[in-house]
Amino acid sequence: MAGLSKYSVLVGRPISHRFGEGENPHYQVHVVDETTDYRIAINVKSKLSPSELAYYANDNFQHPMLTELVKLKIGIHKVERKPGGIALDYIRGNMFDRQKMRLLPHNLVGPDNDLNEEFNRYIQRAMADEKALIYAFGERWGPEANKKDKYFGFKPGNGIHDIHMNQGNVGTFTQDDGVWQDGGLLIHMPAEERWVGIFLKFQSQSWHTDDKTGHTIVPTPGLPPVQPTPVQPTPSTPPVVPGEPDFVVRIVAALVNPKGGDQGLENVTLLNTSDQVINLKGWAIANAVKQKHTLSGIIQPGATQVFKLPEKVPLTNKGGLITLLNKDGLKVHGVKYTKQQAEREGWSIVFT
Repeated sequence: MAGLSKYSVLVGRPISHRFGEGENPHYQVHVVDETTDYRIAINVKSKLSPSELAYYANDNFQHPMLTELVKLKIGIHKVERKPGGIALDYIRGNMFDRQKMRLLPHNLVGPDNDLNEEFNRYIQRAMADEKALIYAFGERWGPEANKKDKYFGFKPGNGIHDIHMNQGNVGTFTQDDGVWQDGGLLIHMPAEERWVGIFLKFQSQSWHTDDKTGHTIVPTPGLPPVQPTPVQPTPSTPPVVPGEPDFVVRIVAALVNPKGGDQGLENVTLLNTSDQVINLKGWAIANAVKQKHTLSGIIQPGATQVFKLPEKVPLTNKGGLITLLNKDGLKVHGVKYTKQQAEREGWSIVFT
């Protein structure tokens, strides 16, 4: 399998840090478990232009994978790259709304305005809480026998890097592409009953990737890109946009736990946020294990439409994912929900 060969998660307590500087800057975190020292190296600048990274932090991160993640003991663990476990995939795992990512330089004059300082704010919070744990996803290195860590001096050198999206790369970096192997930083603060999720992406990386290789999906060579073009209306046919940019149609609600049993009674509500009629022919709603219900019909501008899911596409009450795919199989929108959100029988979960 291509991609990261030592995809892992490091669980530990942060005890020190260093800002990222120089030509290839990384924010460095010194982490320990009961017996071993580690270093987390987090990119704060891209080698490729533009250099600013896309960044998103969620102070109240919720996801069904946290139920299993919190069971891990302190230390470093190899992670199986597959859906339904603890592996991260920004695209397929519906980790967050990517429209909320923002670009940040690694170093600017002034307080609280760059990526180094963003990371420092969260790491300082974790260091101040003796029960807080960091969960760093990425590629492991070491242990490096008879070699001191070049930043914190512990021996042997040992740690984890690639704490960012690891698919949709360009150039020589495509060798690192893979699915269900994205990096990220999660911080658990039990005293506050809170998780923080921090996610990074290079601007050169693509959001549309192959489900097997993680490589960027590109148009067929020699063919021009398809542009959304409204169909000319007739008295009986409203204008329809055959191909839509991401997030034009969104998942806004789902009935996951209906009264009287789940099978065949679950539904998903879609919202057309645009000013044009959208043709949903060939689109699909997929659950966490990628079972799909194919859609048809149109959805009016600003309108919502409820789609009942068949028994073959169930939504688990234990927490899961719901993904909307266009006719080309590309992700349009995705949401996640937890076991706690699904507990209220007969109530729809609303996604904001």
